This record gives sequence, structure tokens and C-alpha cells, in this order.
Amino acid sequence: MASRPPSARAPTVRTQKTKQPPSSARRGGEKRSGAGWRLWALGLWLLFMLWLGVGYARLPDVSALRTENPRTTALMAQRAEEVYAAGRKPRVRQTWVSLGAVAPHVVDAVLISEDARFYRHEGVDWTEVKNSLDQSVHEARLGRGASTLTQQLAKNLYLSTDRSLLRKGKELLLARRLEAQLSKQRILALYLNVVEWGPGVYGIEAAAREHFGASARSLSVAQGAMLAAMLPAPRRWLPAQRPETLRTRADVILGRLEREGRISGAQAREARVELSRFFGGPPAPGPEAIARLPVES
Repeated sequence: MASRPPSARAPTVRTQKTKQPPSSARRGGEKRSGAGWRLWALGLWLLFMLWLGVGYARLPDVSALRTENPRTTALMAQRAEEVYAAGRKPRVRQTWVSLGAVAPHVVDAVLISEDARFYRHEGVDWTEVKNSLDQSVHEARLGRGASTLTQQLAKNLYLSTDRSLLRKGKELLLARRLEAQLSKQRILALYLNVVEWGPGVYGIEAAAREHFGASARSLSVAQGAMLAAMLPAPRRWLPAQRPETLRTRADVILGRLEREGRISGAQAREARVELSRFFGGPPAPGPEAIARLPVES
């Protein structure tokens, strides 16, 4: 009698459950991870503060600017190098004048255009920074610049026009030092005498004579508005070329001057008539156009 083969048994597959660590152990790991990130953040913050301290200590001494006018600036040196690199000889037009030698409506136009809160901040206008960031987020593009007049002066005197974060950090530190060492009136006077107003043209007196054949004291309201309107792009928006962007900006500045009570309604109307004669054609666009105009460093 044949023996019966043993019955085939299906292989048994044993599933081994992965052991889970106790919940207390998981919480402990998460705490260690969170503590690690906090230590990293604290370390980075301490390094940043150390960098600020060392950077601030190594910044130039600006106290001499209380009584002395700088013979040249970093921006002037940069522009000269650019011209030399292009195979040309640089020209420099600059004449120092006091604030009293500048028509008050011209000073007001510059402040309205570049830093309306100049007398209410200490070098950095955080309100304007917030507004600029809000505009950037809302429009999904870079908004208007938020540099104060003091920051612009710091950049012109000591830095370059590059847009690196390092340069911006130095600019902020220098602006704070300028505000700590100099009066507002002195900062404003320095700015008006060193800011760029066309290729090789620096300062309000040289700008007035270069573009309108007049002194800074005798500039009309319209001419002052045009010079202020040039500042975001002083080598491109030249009055001699009659760019429509310059006219638009000047018209907006006139509107702001009138609203702030810096000029009367009659002065604003007279200035707009002068703008129409200067540029020709129909009136400039409305004030809302100013927010979308391009700028340059």
C-alpha cells in the first residue's frame, strides 16, 4: 500500500509590528529638536549683532561733517571711474551753497519727493518701509523705494550704487550715525549739495545753472518741482530731453506741495502753466500715475 505524501502546508508569513516609541520619548525628541532650532536662531542672532557692532565701529567718523564740506564723495568717484572706463574724461559741476541760498519751495519740493517724514524719523522711516513692503505684496512686484534722505546721503558720501544686502546694512548704520552726529538742517544742506542731478552735475546750485541757467535762489516753483522730480533717475530724466515721466512727476509734486500748504493754489496753477509751456502738449496724467514710475539707484 502506497504511503500518502505529507500534506502541503502553506508557508506562514508572520507580520512583525514595528515597535513605536513611547509617546513620552517622541515628545522628548520633539523638544530637543525645537530647542536645537532655537539655539541655532540665537546663535545667528548673536552673530548678526556682533557683525553690526563691528561694522558700526569700523564706519567712517562723520563728526567732521558738522563744519567741513566733503571735497568729493564715493558716488562722484564711482561715476568718474565709469566715465574713464568708457574712454572719456569726466566732468564735474558742483558749487556749494547754504540752505539760505536755496529757494524754500525748492527745498520743500525735494522733501515732498524724497522724504516727506524727514523731520520725524532718526535716519530710517519704518512707516515708509512698511508701506513699501505692503505695496510690494499687494502688487506682487517691487514697490517704491523706502530710503530716507539720510540714507541716500550716506550712500552718496561713502558707498556705491550696488544693491547688495551688505551695502544696505552699511547704509542703515551710516544713516543712524549721521543722525546722531549732525543736525537735520546740516544733513539737508549736505544732501542738497552732493546729490546727483545729471551726468557730472552735483548739488542744487550746479543743477539750477546746468538745467535752467538760474541760481538755486531764483528757481521758479515749476523748475524746483522738475529738479525734485529728476532725483530717482537723475541721469535719464533730463529737462533738456523733455521726458513725459519728468513732467508727470513734477505735476504730482506740485499737487503734494499744494495739499501740504507749501504753495498756494495760485502758485500751483501758475507752475502748471509753466510746465505746459516747457513741455508742450496736453496736461500731465493724474497723481495716481506716480506710484508706477520706475526709479534707479
